[in-house]
Amino acid sequence: MAVYLSHSAQQTIDFAREYAKTLNAGDVVLLNGDMGAGKTVFAKGVALGLDIQDEVLSPTYAYMNDYYGKLYHYDCYRLANGAQAEGLGLCDYFYGGGVCLIEWAENIAEVLPENCKTVNIKKISADTREIEY
Repeated sequence: MAVYLSHSAQQTIDFAREYAKTLNAGDVVLLNGDMGAGKTVFAKGVALGLDIQDEVLSPTYAYMNDYYGKLYHYDCYRLANGAQAEGLGLCDYFYGGGVCLIEWAENIAEVLPENCKTVNIKKISADTREIEY
């Protein structure tokens, strides 16, 4: 894995925009990091890299936001297990034509597809993030 050191939210967005160019339809990316680490900020950059201009917000209560079938942004924080994700139909999108970004993926680990990509975001200071990809 490689590491990028971001010194601002804008640098994280810019890096994620470039990272998005490495993704293909059907890729599933696990966004790991503590609360407030910058997972949703990273998702904003990926969306821009996929030419999505909508404001990207954390889908905490919706579980998943669909951006035109190009990007599926998940927040699985409130899910207890993969069975809940399956029951909500969230797993169906793993095999669709868009990129899936999943926050708190460990909560549904048993239903994730094989060969997921992983991005780990670690808060170093108020503005600095270590992004391992």
